[in-house]
Amino acid sequence: MDEMESIATDQRDDPHTHFDYCCGVATEVLKFGSLHLRSEHKVLFLIIPGNPGVVGFYKTFMQTLHSMFEYRHPVWAVSHAGHCQPPAPMDMVEDADSAAEGDPFGLNGQIQHKLVFIRKHVPRETSLVLVGHSIGCYIILEIIKRDPELKVLKALMLFPTIERMALSPQGKLMTPLLCNFRFIAYLPLFLLSLLPEGLKARLIRAALGSIPSLDQFVVQPTVGLLSGDCAANAMYMGAQEMRKVLERDNTTIRNNLDKLIFYYGATDHWCPVQYYHDIKQDLPNGDFRLCEHGYRHAFVLDAGQEVAKMVVEWIRRDLDMKT
Repeated sequence: MDEMESIATDQRDDPHTHFDYCCGVATEVLKFGSLHLRSEHKVLFLIIPGNPGVVGFYKTFMQTLHSMFEYRHPVWAVSHAGHCQPPAPMDMVEDADSAAEGDPFGLNGQIQHKLVFIRKHVPRETSLVLVGHSIGCYIILEIIKRDPELKVLKALMLFPTIERMALSPQGKLMTPLLCNFRFIAYLPLFLLSLLPEGLKARLIRAALGSIPSLDQFVVQPTVGLLSGDCAANAMYMGAQEMRKVLERDNTTIRNNLDKLIFYYGATDHWCPVQYYHDIKQDLPNGDFRLCEHGYRHAFVLDAGQEVAKMVVEWIRRDLDMKT
């Protein structure tokens, strides 16, 4: 690819979807901008999703980031292992025995999955702007802790579930369901997966019909989630979140305080406002912000563009200094 073609590729605002095996599990990567990083790419935005870890949910958010920085920086999102249905004839797992041994669908496996992806696809000299949503924020803290040599320029924590998940209002409701009764949901999920794609899409639109400004981009990724084992893998990961996301990692946060921005919801049942007040009290020098706009925890449903615009304003100066 010559220089002019390279520039044109970076400036196209069309998303590119790529499936590959990472840690032996089918992984979907959604990319705005360059498909491969080159020496001129000083910064990569990398989205670490919540649960379900379906990259298609973040399309509007990513497109807004990419365009507001005038297409200068690639914006990628990497799915959670096993949360996106791979295209035929690609299997969900490359080697069933290795997958069973490594537990790639569990929370620790998902953290390792992201570390391997970064090491494989991101040059060490590239600066990262990590954007985490929900459990993606916990994963980012673990990434930073396990690989302190990574060049993380900023890490943006959106609606962060980084502590006491089972004790949150939503956690109290979901913990027994995810940890003890999730298998009951497998049969209806299997039956849903047999429905025609068009009917599944209509059912999803009906289920989300109470959201007046629903982002239509989220419908098709939700259809994919209802196929095969994706929803079951998401529930399995969720059960581990309830058991393992306990105490906040103040040490890692304190050691990286200058890189971190936290954004808490004012009505977030996964991460109540008390958690915002607690972290501000424990780490008074940190950058902790409370939502003033009424955005829901699952902001991608109807506010992806608005949240992306906020993120751009938070970090524009840091990126201008870097580039």
